[in-house]
Amino acid sequence: MKIGIFSTLSKSESLTHYLNATIEYLKNNNYEFIIDQRVKKIIPENQQNQFLFFDPFSEIHIEIDVLFTIGGDGTLLRAIPFIKKSEIPILGINTGRLGFLTSLNKESLNKGLDLFFKKKFTLVDRKLLKVESSLKLSEINNFPFAINELTINRKNTSSMLSIKTIIDNKLLATYWSDGLIISTPTGSTGYSLSSGGPILTPSTSAFVLNPIAPHNINIRPLVIPDSSKIEIQVFGRSKKHLLSLDDRKTSIMDGCKLLISKAPFIIKTVQLKGDDFFKTLQDKLFWGLDKRNRQ
Repeated sequence: MKIGIFSTLSKSESLTHYLNATIEYLKNNNYEFIIDQRVKKIIPENQQNQFLFFDPFSEIHIEIDVLFTIGGDGTLLRAIPFIKKSEIPILGINTGRLGFLTSLNKESLNKGLDLFFKKKFTLVDRKLLKVESSLKLSEINNFPFAINELTINRKNTSSMLSIKTIIDNKLLATYWSDGLIISTPTGSTGYSLSSGGPILTPSTSAFVLNPIAPHNINIRPLVIPDSSKIEIQVFGRSKKHLLSLDDRKTSIMDGCKLLISKAPFIIKTVQLKGDDFFKTLQDKLFWGLDKRNRQ
């Protein structure tokens, strides 16, 4: 098995420690691995010539069986355009704060890696959104997919947006709001949740449409089948609005029309034995702190 190690430019003490600890574990157990060249500088200089490095901004040209991401959920998100359609599984090692996607916490690094290499894990299939536009937008054309959410926000204005929304060629509504979140099940615990949206389990075959601060208080988040074709057109007082695909942002022109649907491929993430989505809700959102839950 060959492992790729993907990380960020952060020089935090925590990331540096657990990056080096992961490398040490793999080296001591004679596993073959290759490292993101951006973190070369935080590996001790006298050890750098022992390792192989790869360029995370190029197409996948390395043969790896699994990708370890070291950081928070944001690091895992930034690995998606690198993985693309390869279906190489991702094991997220969480050195951040919350971590819904990163299943291995830094405090149990060696134990978690032991479980992984003993094949005590399952793979979680995660759906993505695909967005198309008639305009040439670099962030869309380079990688027009999002594993968490697509978001339309105001830009350079305090005025509301008017977002005409059509589902499967039928008019749903024109949202008068600060923006609109279209979320996958994976993204339902992110921005959409903080905006009052529902939580979906990763296997749910649905997307969430969640307006941000709608002017009409009767408007609520809507769950639709992920087979739906969504068409939105955005109008406002500003000439440009903000479009986000996960953590990638770009500007769209007023009146721009976007077509959103389920992507034709999935991303696979590693879920270690003893971990599951409901346990994550208990641990990360403190659902288990109510003393009445204790048995």
